Amino acid sequence: MKADIHPDYHMIKVQMTDGTVYETRSTWGKEGDTLTLDIDPTSHPAWTGGNQRLMDAGGRVAQFNKRFGGLSLKK
Repeated sequence: MKADIHPDYHMIKVQMTDGTVYETRSTWGKEGDTLTLDIDPTSHPAWTGGNQRLMDAGGRVAQFNKRFGGLSLKK
């Protein structure tokens, strides 16, 4: 490795949205800083399964079928 081209790698604290704090190594901030997360795996719908909505509730697929439903590849 080349000297003096890499960022400082140090210990920081990460605070989750539920208040949980853990220590990890990072190049973010300075030694001992606390990174407060706005979204994390305990609160984001992609991980929790909450706030799901159907992508097509009479929407895009119905619109496509209405527009192109009469077309056929048969002769």
